[in-house]
Amino acid sequence: MDGTEGSAGQPGPAERSHRSSVSSVGPRAADVVVYLADDTMVPLALENLPALSAHELHRTIREVLQLPDIAVDAFALWLVSPLLEVQLKPKHQPYKLGRQWPELLLRFTDAPDEDVAMDEPSLQFRRNVFFPKWRELQIRDEDVLRLLYEEAKGNVLSARYPCDIEDCEALGALVCRVQLGPYQPGHPAACTLREKLDSFLPAHLCKRGHGLFAALRGRGTKAGTGEQGLLNAYRGVKEVVGGDSEHEHLLSTHYRAYLFKCHELPFYGCAFFHGEIDKPAQSFLHRGGRKPVTLAISLEGVHVIDSREKHVLLGLRFQELSWDHTSLEEEEEPVLWLEFDGESEGMPVNKLLKIYSKQAELMSGLIEYCIELNQAVEPAAPQDSGSGPTSAPGSLPPPTQLPKLRRQGSVVCSRIQHLSTIDYVDDGKEIKRVKPKRTTSFFSRQLSMSQGSYSVVQPTDSLEQG
Repeated sequence: MDGTEGSAGQPGPAERSHRSSVSSVGPRAADVVVYLADDTMVPLALENLPALSAHELHRTIREVLQLPDIAVDAFALWLVSPLLEVQLKPKHQPYKLGRQWPELLLRFTDAPDEDVAMDEPSLQFRRNVFFPKWRELQIRDEDVLRLLYEEAKGNVLSARYPCDIEDCEALGALVCRVQLGPYQPGHPAACTLREKLDSFLPAHLCKRGHGLFAALRGRGTKAGTGEQGLLNAYRGVKEVVGGDSEHEHLLSTHYRAYLFKCHELPFYGCAFFHGEIDKPAQSFLHRGGRKPVTLAISLEGVHVIDSREKHVLLGLRFQELSWDHTSLEEEEEPVLWLEFDGESEGMPVNKLLKIYSKQAELMSGLIEYCIELNQAVEPAAPQDSGSGPTSAPGSLPPPTQLPKLRRQGSVVCSRIQHLSTIDYVDDGKEIKRVKPKRTTSFFSRQLSMSQGSYSVVQPTDSLEQG
């Protein structure tokens, strides 16, 4: 793979199906299928496919879908399979990368040989990891908004974006509005809500029962917590007063409201990677083993997500971390190191988190590239565009003035106490566990240009060894 800003990671929505994008290749022409976020197929007949660049194919897709110019930056081509995801750079040649797929799997995944031999990627048209959220909120074209909405919805329903139940209900209510129309008590469309509950809420919240069906009809027992919350949120979706001619505008409003709500999630629009971290030891003599994690990296920072519990273990802005990666030549297995400020026994320390992953090189390169992009475009977004869906008809009621997504126990809050970190680094040369004083950073790769950047405690004459 050429370049590190072509991001790769573990797939989410791709796990719904395993499909190939090239059905036939001749000396001059090929039948190619490109998949959209909702699994819609875009068939293309292309000449000279082996030499076709991602940039040229991207332009062809935009022409077929009749998308406006903003789609050039908003979307990218991805090669996706159940084992690996790769966002392509404009100069990449999708066909050649597809032929090299087994090599990429061997390099960046731990998949067994038999799975590597059977795996085949599909070509997908998805959100560009490097497209900033503030630009997304300026989009007015309904087709572009729908594609972004469908992708975000798939990530929420598959729990790739962990959400608190309140946010699942709010987002599910907007999906209800898009698919079922305005809430109408007793209307047959509303009665289908329970039957299609997994279309509106993540699977772990779809506890089937008779409560919602009865509640929609105004009688019977109480609905389950998630179901009743979804119903209440559906009732609360605001509507625009207007004629039938405004139907198109109404859908765009709800798409934007959904995206705006997703923007509160710190990992929205991230590239996702697979790794493992050490579990905290359960006792003095007992090792804790390892925990599978998902690494979410975007223009804003890095989040470590517990793959099983579906909650954030660590969230860091780029100003709050220093990082590096070690390769197979340096360690028994590739490692991404994250260093950040923390506390031990009430005193400041440097904390090192060790993430085992064959994608460590990709993650390190993506972090570096995101930082370069941020430094190149500052100042980034206008503070108030006046067009956010909080003031748009059809959005959910405005949130309270409490800090967004900072509820006690929220799935998006860091759980540093669940991490097994190394405290501390001595003189940047030797990793030692020490009591709560720390010295200079172990890593030189960090963003330290802005206010509030990562800082280190200066070395003292003596460090008490633990």
